[in-house]
Amino acid sequence: MVKKRFIAGAICPACKQQDTLRWWQENNIEMVECVECEHTDRRLPQAAENSEHIADDKPEQVIGIFKPE
Repeated sequence: MVKKRFIAGAICPACKQQDTLRWWQENNIEMVECVECEHTDRRLPQAAENSEHIADDKPEQVIGIFKPE
């Protein structure tokens, strides 16, 4: 069973609701989902940390990287 965790204070980039994003890992891929509008985002953890998140001179929209202790 995969443990999904809410990201405190995070705002969904699609519906702009706060505290609706949950995070988990599937096959070493970070998954983020909004429980309000079902917006999803996924990325490889190392790629997210090492990239500059810039495309065509515009910053990429980043939800954030959550590292549970």
